[in-house]
Amino acid sequence: MTRESADNDIIATSQRFFDGVVLPLLERHFPEESQHMACGLFGYGSECLRMDDDLSRDHHWGLRIDALLPDALFRERAAAIRDRISAELPSQFEGIELRHGHVAGAGLAPESLEAFLGRTLGIERAPQSHAEWLDLPEVDIVHVINGEVWHDPSGAFSQVRNTLLDYYPDPVWRRRISHWCRYYSGMGLYALNRALQRGNMAYAHTAFARSVKWALELGFLLNRRYFPYDKWLYPFFRELPDLADTMVPLIDEATADGASWPRRLDILCALSDILDAKMVALGVIPPHPRFVGNESSSYRLLEHAYGAIVQQLPADVKHHVPCWDQIYMEEFHTGYVDSISLEEWDRVLCLTPTSDS
Repeated sequence: MTRESADNDIIATSQRFFDGVVLPLLERHFPEESQHMACGLFGYGSECLRMDDDLSRDHHWGLRIDALLPDALFRERAAAIRDRISAELPSQFEGIELRHGHVAGAGLAPESLEAFLGRTLGIERAPQSHAEWLDLPEVDIVHVINGEVWHDPSGAFSQVRNTLLDYYPDPVWRRRISHWCRYYSGMGLYALNRALQRGNMAYAHTAFARSVKWALELGFLLNRRYFPYDKWLYPFFRELPDLADTMVPLIDEATADGASWPRRLDILCALSDILDAKMVALGVIPPHPRFVGNESSSYRLLEHAYGAIVQQLPADVKHHVPCWDQIYMEEFHTGYVDSISLEEWDRVLCLTPTSDS
């Protein structure tokens, strides 16, 4: 799976569509409103990460302009903007159909800035406290900072993007690292070892898969990069400047079809050493003696790191568990599915009734 080629980049094509077609219409018909509008291609979908391919194009794919307006202006003027602009848009541009997505409008999709941020981050502005930072689902931060913004005269959306792009405050970063160490070591490696000892292979498979996921996410944290949602986690991990060179060969070996379970367990232990050494090098944890585990518990090294970090954290983050589920997005998605017919939802899912139904 590779990123889109430069001559097949839906973001670049959408920008040409915006610059040549949409923006002139906005400036002609809605000059005042357009000064408060942030336009670009960002948010949800593989195309926003330039990870689009033929498999991505079976639903909700095509040209699109995401347009964010302050909530009051959206409520007052969005319908008029959408209807007037849509009436003058072509049905396609450079051979690509205009996109119908999760918000109303094809080609231009106005929506409330506050609603977009609320359903993505859980707050309607940039985070202002360590607690607010810890409550952001990391994979959904990516939905705010991905893609491109081509037009934002007021700077309201760009200010939020720039705050997020500056990355986590240091105590928040350390708190998230500590919890991912806990996940990887206690709920991953330790759990896998116990599952294998008990012959519980269903649990072994789930513990192993979660361990790989948490190891990759720790790699992103130690590179000070936000990790994307699971589908694109490994392709983006392979591009990280640090850790990918040592971790990728081990992960490839561990996830190969012929890998034995003892070897997988050994590899997870080796990944523990790599991640631990990186935390020492970064000053996240102090240097420490080498440890060995035991047969029953395996090698819970990263839970040493968890303890070393937690005990040095400031009080406002020490007991605040980081969010890792897409809570706000799932709340929105439930509302979206509830708002359309079941037949339309089936079309999104590419489900076709059979003749014998």
